[in-house]
Amino acid sequence: MEKQQSQDPLHGVTLKTIVEQLEAYFGFDTLGELIKIKCFNENPSVKSSLTFLRKTDWARKQVEALYVANYKKFTA
Repeated sequence: MEKQQSQDPLHGVTLKTIVEQLEAYFGFDTLGELIKIKCFNENPSVKSSLTFLRKTDWARKQVEALYVANYKKFTA
């Protein structure tokens, strides 16, 4: 029996990995312009971003959407 791989780009990817990859690709300056949240604009760090995003569903959805929109750049 073959295992089916999920077509969901978020499948098995942690929020920490998403933030780290977005930060490495865009940098916090550009992330702060793309997604207007304080944790990307004022004294940004992966740790503070994760704390905020884990508590704030609407912001996490925006970050996940940005990751999905740029998914091919991270897997190439």
